[in-house]
Amino acid sequence: MGEVEERFPLFPLGLVMLPSEVVPLHIFEDRYKLMIGECLDAETEFGIVWLADDGLREVGCTASVEQLLERMEDGRMNILVRGGRPFRLLRRIEDMPYPAGDVELLDDDPADADEELAAETRASYAALVEHVTDERPDADQLAELSAYGMAATIELSPEPKQALLEERSEEARLKVVGELFGLALTRLEKAEEAQEAARSNGKVRF
Repeated sequence: MGEVEERFPLFPLGLVMLPSEVVPLHIFEDRYKLMIGECLDAETEFGIVWLADDGLREVGCTASVEQLLERMEDGRMNILVRGGRPFRLLRRIEDMPYPAGDVELLDDDPADADEELAAETRASYAALVEHVTDERPDADQLAELSAYGMAATIELSPEPKQALLEERSEEARLKVVGELFGLALTRLEKAEEAQEAARSNGKVRF
């Protein structure tokens, strides 16, 4: 069993946070203003867990406040938070003024990811980024990116992000994101082909 954090502050949200991902949050409920205020004062972390349509998921991600962007007179805050480590919720704590629980910090399997798979996945990621931005990440940037790091820069729905968060091996995560990047690129190309075809409809051809 991994390291256990007791009475760990929790923030159920309609999103999934990944390690290394940076997300803006607007804090307006009193209980979360209190929670984030305590985390800021003590420089401690809290946990973000996905509140899906079918309930709260057990695996979430620790988060730390990267930057306090704005603090209003009524205590509301705009903050940037950065994802830390995956955790599993072991038990809910009900006697605190905000959601909390005992959580187990999750470690990865020790086996290294296959280098060929890693290279293929990074190439798929680079092709997708280049297609969208017209700029290809350089080799040094790519070499430093994990599956989490790549996924954190791409707009993904909560379901595949949660699947990534629950995987305990980098190799498995690379396979998942590689497939996602390939599908995303194919869909972009087909959408562009459809737009091009639509633009030519109805025009007189000489």
